[in-house]
Amino acid sequence: MERQKRIVAIHDISCFGRCSLTVALPIISAAGIETSIIPTAILSTHTGGFTGFTYRDLTEDILPIVKHWKSLNLEFDAVYTGFLGSFEQIDIVCEAIDILKTENTRIIVDPVMADHGQLYKIFPANFPEGMKKLCKKADIIMPNMTEAVFLLDEPYKTGPYEPEYIENILKKLSQFANQVVLTGVYFDEENLGAASYDKTTDKISYSFSKKINQFYHGTGDVFGSALTAAIVNQNTLEKAIDIAVKFTAQSIQRSYDAQTDPRCGVNFEEGLEDLLKL
Repeated sequence: MERQKRIVAIHDISCFGRCSLTVALPIISAAGIETSIIPTAILSTHTGGFTGFTYRDLTEDILPIVKHWKSLNLEFDAVYTGFLGSFEQIDIVCEAIDILKTENTRIIVDPVMADHGQLYKIFPANFPEGMKKLCKKADIIMPNMTEAVFLLDEPYKTGPYEPEYIENILKKLSQFANQVVLTGVYFDEENLGAASYDKTTDKISYSFSKKINQFYHGTGDVFGSALTAAIVNQNTLEKAIDIAVKFTAQSIQRSYDAQTDPRCGVNFEEGLEDLLKL
């Protein structure tokens, strides 16, 4: 029997709101992958739309966890990073990657820092400079449209986009990683999805689903977790973005049909059975 795959997810824990580790752990596990975690912080809720949330920083715990794992000779098929709250955490996670990485470890970075043309309010204007450093350690990066232009020091444009523009962005982003996934891509008002570029093969691919006009928190983490699971289970990049787009879209549709409060994230749980087929 083939050895079970194992990844480590480095994200915060938002105890309510279905994002970060409370999304990554169940989704990746459902795909049959052993999922280890390094929590970077613990919050009572995520910060989008909630006020008065609690926050406990766990920066000082990251490297001791990593060094203990190293002493146990633990190996991982992938390291998957998400929201990091400071330059210090970026530096520490870069060091953690250096410690954990082997020739068989894929480094998958979601440079979570911005959306809708703006940096998240907690970040200083120069935060993308720190995120560039982390992205350069990655095999795969998956920014949204806002994060992509911030990494490239370009102005943000609203869609619908032209294919030539998206393909230019993808190729520029490949300065950071050989494989790039770009989310929030749309060429018309009917469909929304993702694009990918593999620098080694010079191949660009797209996956779209019907656009739902409602914003839900945590969908980027749902997408990223499904994509990571698909990649570690040895799907091609093209197939992986198709799996992630469809899984995320179905989760959004379920939540939209149930009129779920957008702050609560999306109902991915009822779709987990589909990931067992990966």
